[in-house]
Amino acid sequence: LRRVPIKDILLWTSIISAPLGLTQLLLISHYNRELGIPDGAFVLGDDVVFSILGQIAFLPSLVLAARLCPPGIEAVLFATLMSIFNGASTVGTEIGAALTKFLGVTETCFSNLALLTIICNVSSLLPLFFIGYLDGVGDESQEEMEM
Repeated sequence: LRRVPIKDILLWTSIISAPLGLTQLLLISHYNRELGIPDGAFVLGDDVVFSILGQIAFLPSLVLAARLCPPGIEAVLFATLMSIFNGASTVGTEIGAALTKFLGVTETCFSNLALLTIICNVSSLLPLFFIGYLDGVGDESQEEMEM
């Protein structure tokens, strides 16, 4: 990853994670059982894969911040980044809860759960509209910066 520009890492982790998120549809439709994968194993494997992908997707943000950060304020920048990340997570959770309520998905009614899953996964591609703002920022790989 040292040779890959940050913009490319962000782009491809977003593109790869969207279809992988749709694997939840296999669990919703119980197709995983037809494939011979028990529900518990499917959920555990899915959770592990998404945790790893999430960390890989977040690393470029930290690297970019480290490259742009003036010396001496690294801790403040990291704390600010973590605050923004946690705030965005809270906002995302609330939007997801509102969307769940709007679609009528409850603990007893799952009729729109597949639609909710599709909307949530497609919405994860929305940040790609803003990836153009990273043109010229962090395009040098770590290896090129050390030369």
